[in-house]
Amino acid sequence: MTASAPGSAPIRRTRLGLWLVIAVVAAAAGAIASHFVFSPKPVADQAVETFFQAKLPDPTGAELDLSKFRGKTLVVNFWAPWCGPCVEEMPELTALHGEYVSRNVQFVGIGIDSASNIQQFLQKVPVAYPLAVAGFAGTELSRGFGNTQGGLPYTVVINPDGSVKYRKMGRVHADELRAALPGA
Repeated sequence: MTASAPGSAPIRRTRLGLWLVIAVVAAAAGAIASHFVFSPKPVADQAVETFFQAKLPDPTGAELDLSKFRGKTLVVNFWAPWCGPCVEEMPELTALHGEYVSRNVQFVGIGIDSASNIQQFLQKVPVAYPLAVAGFAGTELSRGFGNTQGGLPYTVVINPDGSVKYRKMGRVHADELRAALPGA
């Protein structure tokens, strides 16, 4: 059995302590970074204005000028026909549109797909509010509203003054929107 060199135990403890400090700092940095990466980001100052400046085609190819919705409470739903939760929420959004149309609330869907795919979808699932065809450029528009991951569906409620009142990633339910809309 060999004897340890004098003073080697304190060096090992110092190195172990240093590695523990590095591990704790790395874990804390990872937790903070993941919080910032995966949390919805604040709405960019220009997101609402960029939205209102957009002119997108509807499924038939006619221009939909989004500025005509300025001054109303606006429910913007980013969706795609291939997105299961998007398809599930469409009938509920259509019903809510009918319920709130007399209260200066406008619903608009921003389709992240081609016009032909959206037209095929509309033959199966009727939608009573305006739809725009944005293709994958619509994902960039939704990112301006804090959807950093570009996931669908993504719903935003914009107040008549242009402030964003509500944002949700994932399927939205009628009771959640009613709480964010006038008269709740």
